[in-house]
Amino acid sequence: MNPGKSEFVELCLANQALRFGEFTLKSNRLSPYFFNVGVFARGSQLSRLAQHYARVIVERVPYPFMLYGPAYKGIPLAAATALKLADDHGLDVAYAFNRKEAKGHGEGGSLIGAPLRGQVVIVDDVITAGTSIRQAVAAIRAADATPHCAVIALDRQEVADSGPGNHSATQQMEKEYGIPIHAIIALADLIDYLEQTDPTGGFTAAVRAYRERYGAS
Repeated sequence: MNPGKSEFVELCLANQALRFGEFTLKSNRLSPYFFNVGVFARGSQLSRLAQHYARVIVERVPYPFMLYGPAYKGIPLAAATALKLADDHGLDVAYAFNRKEAKGHGEGGSLIGAPLRGQVVIVDDVITAGTSIRQAVAAIRAADATPHCAVIALDRQEVADSGPGNHSATQQMEKEYGIPIHAIIALADLIDYLEQTDPTGGFTAAVRAYRERYGAS
């Protein structure tokens, strides 16, 4: 497991964005772990989180590009990542985000920030049903821009609770829209981390069992 991924897992554990136990998901599956980037609610926390998004983008996405953050969690992620791309990597990247409902006064419309142009990177937390990614792709294409890829925090790598076949929500989005989805970490990375740091093996065994039951092909 590379150092960047280990650092990200440790950041999530330290801030309780990643927890272990028994959690009922929206799909009604009983999961041994829970992940929520919404707990990064302080400036220092968000700054460190955005460092990892920026790192993955620099590693995977050729410049030039701009960022798009789907409402609501994607909004602070896109803004903070744009700051880190400028401060840490010298890339002055534009960003935009959407409103849930179009505004009928003032500047109007549903988009805020830079005009959608060129190659656009969608920045979000996780993919479950894929609704925010679908809406983002539609908005980007409607502006005659190109959705280049999406970057998310975690790929759970489990079979989607809807849709055809034995595919994960991430795989479904990649197939449906023909764009890659890059994750800071995937469930396989989390298992690798636990194998090195879980002294009793209890968490590792539970997460492995969950992967064996719900893991996508």
